[in-house]
This record gives sequence, C-alpha cells and structure tokens, in this order.
Amino acid sequence: MGTTQLESVPEPKYWHLKTVLSEALDSEFAVGEILPNERDLAARFGVARATLRQALEQLELEGRLQRRRGVGTTVAPPRMGVAVGSAQGTWPGAAGDAWQPADSELAPAPAEVARALGIDPDEPVHTVRRTRVSHGQPVAAELLYVPAGSVPDLTAIDAPAGAARARAVLRELGRLALEGQDRSVELGSARADDAKALDRLPGAPVLVVTTRFLAGGRTAALSMATYRADTCRLTFGDQGAVEIHHGPEQQAS
Repeated sequence: MGTTQLESVPEPKYWHLKTVLSEALDSEFAVGEILPNERDLAARFGVARATLRQALEQLELEGRLQRRRGVGTTVAPPRMGVAVGSAQGTWPGAAGDAWQPADSELAPAPAEVARALGIDPDEPVHTVRRTRVSHGQPVAAELLYVPAGSVPDLTAIDAPAGAARARAVLRELGRLALEGQDRSVELGSARADDAKALDRLPGAPVLVVTTRFLAGGRTAALSMATYRADTCRLTFGDQGAVEIHHGPEQQAS
C-alpha cells in the first residue's frame, strides 16, 4: 500500500486575525470597554466583515469578549471561580445548593426528555426552573425534570405555583434514597429562553451539563443546566462536583 502525504494547510485568515485582535485587547483596551463597530474594525485590519465576525466569535468562545444586548461587544472581565452543581450523594436543593428556584409546572416533558427518564411521553413531569448567580452576574440556568411518580406525595395544596412549588418538588425529591448520579457535558448554542436568563444573545456559545439522578433502580430526575461558555470553564473533581473557574486569580469557596 502507498502512503498519503498530508499537505500543509495554511492558517485561516480569521484565526490569524484572532491572534492580532487578542494582542490588541491586551495592549489597547480595558475590561468593560466597548470595541469599535465591525465596519471600523474590518477597515483597520484590512479584512472582510465575515472574517472579522469569525474572529470575534472565537474570542467570545474563549472568554475574551462579551456581546451584550443594547451595548455591543465589550472586553470580558477576568474569570472568577465559583463552585456549582450538587455533590455526589446529594439531591438538588440540598443544604449548600446555591441554585435559586424560580418556577415549576406540571406537564408532559419533551420527547427526548421522556426517553431519557424512561417514562411514557404523556406522563406528567414537574419542570423546575432554577437560576445561578455569581458576583451579581447570571452564570447558569437549569431545567430540572422530575416525573410525578418520583414525588407522589406532592399536592397542589402544599405549593400551588411559582418558586414555592419548585421548592416543594425539591423537598419531596430529597426524601428519596439517592443511589447515584451521572453527568455529561457538551458545547451548545443558547436558545432564546436560555439567552434571556443568562443575559446573552440567542446562539451564543453555552455549556450544557446533563445530570441523571438515580433512585429506586430508575432515573428519578434529570437536570439540564446551561452555563455561559464565555465565563465558565467546567472541571470535574474527585467527587464528580462541577466547578466554574473564571481565572487563576480568584477561587470562590
């Protein structure tokens, strides 16, 4: 058999521009400063606006830039650390959980969620919405799916609606004997509702952490947590906990 010689692939223009822009951010711009508009930047660096957008998107993904509604593109602040997610052996809503319940509704879950939970598509599911704020900035939004069968003692009288009902679902879920958890993480794009909750633009890069909570030999709950990819770097510790590191300078306890 013959061998195939891989040809050298030239560096894409946007990638070279990303490096040049990164150096300019370090030397010419302060944290929070608004960048010039795309037309001016493209003219300065002698590139097409499409090439510029690719470079800006890459810098946003790397956490160097932030696109803000009604403001424009700004230089991102240094990343700060904050621990999130529930530790192995604890349910969402347990003591020390920094997530804030916002709302809950009872309705059939999306088809893909029902399959992950191992339930019939028409089985009612409590969808608990929670948010996570760090240093005054929204960093994550979560949808926690809890089949009605996992919390059979929950009644409308206990908690009719809103955050009170979300807390009631979490309380009843915590009564189960947790057998284990498993997690996965993937890069995605912010949907309209996620973008609004995280103060991002639709389509902005996000990290989606999916967690299955196991009890009674089945999936008792499913969490889909969406994190801002521009400010979050996820690491998994020895116990499986998820941490967000915004930079080496600060670590929140």
